[in-house]
Amino acid sequence: MTKIAILGTGRMGTAFAKRLIDVGHSVTIWNRTVKNMDAAIAVGATAAHSIQETTAADIILISLSNAEAVGDVSDKLIAAGILGKLVIDLSTLLPQETKDIGARVTAAGADFIDCPVGGTVAPALKGALLGMAGGTELAFERAKPVLEQLCKRIELLGPIGTGAHMKLAVNLPLAVYWKTLAEALAMLDGSGIATDMAISMIADSSAGPTVLKNRAKVVVDTIDGMDQLGTFDIAGLAKDIDLALKQAAISGHSMPLSEETQKSYQQALATDLGEFDGSSLTRHLSSN
Repeated sequence: MTKIAILGTGRMGTAFAKRLIDVGHSVTIWNRTVKNMDAAIAVGATAAHSIQETTAADIILISLSNAEAVGDVSDKLIAAGILGKLVIDLSTLLPQETKDIGARVTAAGADFIDCPVGGTVAPALKGALLGMAGGTELAFERAKPVLEQLCKRIELLGPIGTGAHMKLAVNLPLAVYWKTLAEALAMLDGSGIATDMAISMIADSSAGPTVLKNRAKVVVDTIDGMDQLGTFDIAGLAKDIDLALKQAAISGHSMPLSEETQKSYQQALATDLGEFDGSSLTRHLSSN
């Protein structure tokens, strides 16, 4: 049993806690909003009253929404003392943001791995995520036993920041896909083909990503007019496409398709669709 602390108990942080408790670890949690710890406490996690308390753990996982939050939490950990600890950041940030945070953590004497993951709550609970890690080989070997209990595949891609780079590349095609699906369905207008049949055929074709196969019922119900709350929602997709475009600008690359798709996400957010499944973007575009 390893003592693990998780800072951030949103949907994914709570899923990480449950999974790690289920496989036998002792898990302490902390979250800025105390009531958001209730679900993790209910499955056996121990609540910390301060970030300082979490430094008693051997391994500290961070799962927060943006670089400002991750940086603030990391600085508080450093102030509390993390010499010899292992810090794993599972958040999705820009590569340079991750490098800057990682540099501060390692300067304080801790090992650091950035490891954003592919997948949502259901695969997290099964230990079936895709782990994209950046860091030293020594830190990765130390992190690997825990990450393997969260991920079906975990790869060390290079130094700190490469995990963040890979995560943006992984999420970008999915963000764009919901827009292209709207155009594909528009082609079927007047054909008489039912939505469930169309989605089923697309899912079984070369145009069908895993998300259609795994979430066909959600997609069909959404397109038929019932928006579904998302585990990887429109707000999250919009955030990631924004980060991808920022990174492209830093790298000097033009991404016109992604830029056009970003406009569609902005429109969806403006109509209060942020909390809903990505297929709500498809419905929104199809109905306009």
